[in-house]
Amino acid sequence: MNPQQSIPATLIPGDGVGPEITEATLEVLDALGVPFVWDRQVAGMGGVTACGDPLPPACIESIRNTRLALKGPLETPVAGGYRSSNVRLREEFKLYANLRPARTLIPGGRYDNIDLVLVRENNEGLYMGYEHFIPIDGDPHAVGMATGVNTRQGCRRICRFAFDYAIGQGRRKVTVVHKANIMKALTGIFLETAREMYEAEYKGRIGYEEVIVDACAMKLVMNPWQFDVLVTTNLFGDILSDEIAGLVGGLGMAPGANIGEQAAIFEAVHGSAPDIAGKGIANPIALMLAAAMMLDHVSLHDEAARLRRDIDLTLNVDKVRTGDLGGTAGTREFTAALVKRLMTAD
Repeated sequence: MNPQQSIPATLIPGDGVGPEITEATLEVLDALGVPFVWDRQVAGMGGVTACGDPLPPACIESIRNTRLALKGPLETPVAGGYRSSNVRLREEFKLYANLRPARTLIPGGRYDNIDLVLVRENNEGLYMGYEHFIPIDGDPHAVGMATGVNTRQGCRRICRFAFDYAIGQGRRKVTVVHKANIMKALTGIFLETAREMYEAEYKGRIGYEEVIVDACAMKLVMNPWQFDVLVTTNLFGDILSDEIAGLVGGLGMAPGANIGEQAAIFEAVHGSAPDIAGKGIANPIALMLAAAMMLDHVSLHDEAARLRRDIDLTLNVDKVRTGDLGGTAGTREFTAALVKRLMTAD
């Protein structure tokens, strides 16, 4: 890596525990010596407080310029008709692929040697919140309706991403997760597209299977090792990715990437956890692992591998762990131990 080559990136610390885990992650990246030049922006409740918008125009413009962002958790206001800032970001920058890897970091648990990747379609389906109520007999919420839309183009795009990712990473199999037995149009088009693409372009290059979503949920807790890379639609991906995170210790260990043609945004999958904000006990690993994904995205693969390796060593050799992992360290203590590892010459 050329130490003079700076990489502009947007930084959104977020809400709740976001600023704490963001500062911890920045310390770790500084210890690695990576050349990010950060443009700090606010969003979520911070955006509402600053300018009455959970996704301020300045934040959008920053990401449009840098095409790269690291984001802490954002809180969506319950009142006022605000839409999720995360959903708006995915729409604004056409971040069609949500990549959520899950890997065992602390061995010896109920599930060991987990190494799964879920690829979730990010811009279509039932999750997008196209909803309305129909009033009847004075009840304004007598009927609730939601519309889900999947397109052939969107299905092709996410399936191609999943197949190419699996092959590029040397994985063994792609599992297409669907509910085409019941939702024959909405998820039938997804299954049909995946099957046709595999037969035409990927057969013989990667393993392939299909599974219904409810059976997949059961199999993930019965025998998760049968899976490798899973690809699915938006709502199913949201649910299954949290289930998969539970196999490796919870959302505190779960990074995510939202990738599109116009930008890539890396984040901790968990929420803002306002109940523990400011207490110094938040686990920063999810955002640190998201930063490792970000390093891979900008081709700093050695730094990404070193960060993942030293997180493993800090947890399992130094035995420095936050409370959610059975330890006694706070955010600062874990970060200091990891930085010490990173600063030690190989």
